Amino acid sequence: MWCSDLPLRLRTLTALLALAALALCWAAPALAEPLAVVTARQGGVTALDRETAEQLFLGRRTTLADGRAVTIVDLPAGAERDRFYLQLTGKNPSQIRAYWSRLVFTGRSQPPREAASTDDALRLVLATPGAIAYLPLTAAQTPELLILLTLD
Repeated sequence: MWCSDLPLRLRTLTALLALAALALCWAAPALAEPLAVVTARQGGVTALDRETAEQLFLGRRTTLADGRAVTIVDLPAGAERDRFYLQLTGKNPSQIRAYWSRLVFTGRSQPPREAASTDDALRLVLATPGAIAYLPLTAAQTPELLILLTLD
């Protein structure tokens, strides 16, 4: 299937490269590192189910079932935060932005505290009793943290 038409071969090659790039974009989330919902081991939170985590990260509740107040920590805007909310809530980044805009505008809730980086989120969780955050699984595997939930 050799073609002597150079422009046709270049267009075909360009189309194949575009398809390969598109396939990599679709496969990237599947290859991404799992995320872990964590708290400080000494922070007082010992368990968290997925439904409660979703309610906390969507601002639908600010306390656990036992009445303990929690502080929710978000990673900075980016791929990990987008992936976290998509995996936990099924909402894409624009849906999450619209959701929080509506809650903040109506005064019903405040968005989670935003950390400047993964290291900052880790520092906030360790320094704040009852703080809950999500981190890449490798960053969450320290003796000071308790992994409450893992999202693949």
